[in-house]
Amino acid sequence: MVNRSFTSFPILTTERLTLRQLSSEDGQAIFTLRSDTEINKYLNRQASKTIEDAINFINMINDAIKKNDSIYWAIILTNSKAFVGTICLFDFSKKNSCEIGFELITKFQEQGIMKEAAQVVIDYAFHTLKFQKILAVTHYDNQNSTKLLTKFNFVKSNETDVENPDLNIFTLTP
Repeated sequence: MVNRSFTSFPILTTERLTLRQLSSEDGQAIFTLRSDTEINKYLNRQASKTIEDAINFINMINDAIKKNDSIYWAIILTNSKAFVGTICLFDFSKKNSCEIGFELITKFQEQGIMKEAAQVVIDYAFHTLKFQKILAVTHYDNQNSTKLLTKFNFVKSNETDVENPDLNIFTLTP
């Protein structure tokens, strides 16, 4: 059985990262992340146009966490306190599965940060939340995400997303 209760938000740490809950103080950082054209080219979402858009997004995410519908972390470099990205688990199913999503501010990419964050979140999903499967969906052109997923032994499905055939579906089981 999946144990989903985020009333006490789970702060996760690694050697150089702290994964913590988003706050309204992260508005500028979320705006930077969600308005970046390089990141958004792989995502089907409306780019943030203002800081207010970003804060509204943070409020929406924190409401979903309160309802135990998802868990969403800000990725922080512990030493400098720099906000570098986000990682989340969402789309919790009754079949003991969830989906993982992640994004990293462009200047922090290719430094192993997301690999470190993903490892601790995958461990949390399987060992604490007791999920039996993690899904990941990525655009077929997003080679960085595809490489990261394969490092964790996610397996590419032969299925394609019916609504968007440009997306690849990956799965990971413990």
